[in-house]
Amino acid sequence: MKKITYLEGDATTPKTKGNKIIVHICNDVGGWGKGFVLAISNKWKAPEKSYREWYKNRLQNDFSLGAIQIVKVDEDVFIGNMIAQQGLKSKNNIAPIRYEAVKECLRKIAVQANNLEASIHMPRIGCGLAGGKWEEIEFIISEILLNEKLDVFVYDFK
Repeated sequence: MKKITYLEGDATTPKTKGNKIIVHICNDVGGWGKGFVLAISNKWKAPEKSYREWYKNRLQNDFSLGAIQIVKVDEDVFIGNMIAQQGLKSKNNIAPIRYEAVKECLRKIAVQANNLEASIHMPRIGCGLAGGKWEEIEFIISEILLNEKLDVFVYDFK
């Protein structure tokens, strides 16, 4: 079975050849302005613009927990906006991450990655503002992406 490759560096600068999908967790309330999304927005404008339009038109589309949006930002680079965070902050000691939504998002990402023949790149998704535990996320990644025999790279920014 494949393993996650851990790298030191910036997830917005993938270090492989071929098509790449950079995935990250988004919230379900239209907020974009803290965490990893800032690194994305500093490099490309399209992912934020697409997310905000997706949210704005949510009554006419699939914007909800478990939904994904793929945004092409370069010849071989795509951003995977994944709705897997409910709200912005913990409530009653419950973190905003929704693990079932992470699973649903990653299943959809796997389909897209296979269609694009792409590797998958990410920071330690869901463990910052979303308040998730990496052990849980890592298990989900293994269960879904690695079982699909996809190459997965996780970046620790120094």
